[in-house]
Amino acid sequence: MLAEIITIGDEILIGQIVDTNSAWMAQKLNLIGIKVKQITSVSDDAAHITEALKLAEGRADVILITGGLGPTKDDVTKVTIAKYFHMGFRRDQETLDHVTHIFTSLNRPMIELNRRQADVPDGCEVIQNKNGTAPCMWFEQHGKIYVSMPGVPFEMMYLMTEEILPRLKNAFKLPAIFHKTILTAGIGESFLAQEIEDIENALPDHIKLAYLPKLGQVRLRLSGTGADEATLQQEVMFYAQQLIGRVKKNVVADQDIPLEKALLNIMQERQLTLSTAESCTGGYISQLITQHPGCSAVFAGAAVTYSNALKMSVLGVLPETLENYGAVSEQTVKEMAMGAVANFKTDYAVAVSGIAGPDGGTEEKPVGTVWIAVATQYKVVARLFRFGNRRAQNIERAAIAALTMVLNELKQDVG
Repeated sequence: MLAEIITIGDEILIGQIVDTNSAWMAQKLNLIGIKVKQITSVSDDAAHITEALKLAEGRADVILITGGLGPTKDDVTKVTIAKYFHMGFRRDQETLDHVTHIFTSLNRPMIELNRRQADVPDGCEVIQNKNGTAPCMWFEQHGKIYVSMPGVPFEMMYLMTEEILPRLKNAFKLPAIFHKTILTAGIGESFLAQEIEDIENALPDHIKLAYLPKLGQVRLRLSGTGADEATLQQEVMFYAQQLIGRVKKNVVADQDIPLEKALLNIMQERQLTLSTAESCTGGYISQLITQHPGCSAVFAGAAVTYSNALKMSVLGVLPETLENYGAVSEQTVKEMAMGAVANFKTDYAVAVSGIAGPDGGTEEKPVGTVWIAVATQYKVVARLFRFGNRRAQNIERAAIAALTMVLNELKQDVG
């Protein structure tokens, strides 16, 4: 079963907004056994929309459309779809009552432009949008299913979750599908593939392995399809355990979660606390951690000590250390980490100091040079990294490397 997603709106094509709808929809469709064949973005232009509909009809069974359903003249989706299917319009009373109720509750006047939200192609089934004024429209034409939804993310998500996905499951006999994701860190994609090559080659045709690399980490995703969900799950888990056993030292989590969330889970389970001392990452490590609810059970806080003065006054870095070795050095980053443990009274601390770029580098310490240290009350370890010359990537890579170092120390401390 194949689907195509069509997103409509000039704002997407000019980069004014990011199309998060398609990624979310594709993920949800995949979970019920519908494969997304293509994702297409088109402008608010009737000819472009019509062309996209024709092309999608030739390659997909289900066409999901978002955007262009507002009351203003630039929202042309509804009219274009009606013309495409040679349909007239009718005013849907339930939708009109819903829109009227919204404007009445907001104590706002109802004008004809708003009433036109209730005008729908006469051959569609209307699905009420409880979170907005634009209705969702379901068409069964040319042997295909077309669904037109608002582009506002929370409206689309409600409609997909509560209405569209259940209807699609009822409309088609969909295969069982099961995914298992393993998060690894500290090993490159090619080296990882080499380590597990024989396991990958032994996978049956209905189970696929995907490598999903990101800076400093690789997710392994096993995806299986079959007739029986329970049997399929057992098969996928069998191979997942083989993969985990083979690269155990690099496995961070056996679920699809971010690296920092895996770290928080481990530390919370062991009732350990963490602080950070950041220079070149500018608080990025802390931001990664604090985006997760419940992080306060582990994370005590951070010091963003960009200047040498703050490294000394907040973290206790010695003046002679900075004078003799510089801010970007093993000696300095170790003292930063030890100072964070001592001053913030945490079980672990990670410190980062480096040259993010694009300037500030020297022959001895070029742009991309980063020192990272992890400390406890009993020890401190440090490691030198040489990243590239792109500032944003250097900051992200340094943060991932810092989190990975903490995870490695946690593994060693348990062992």
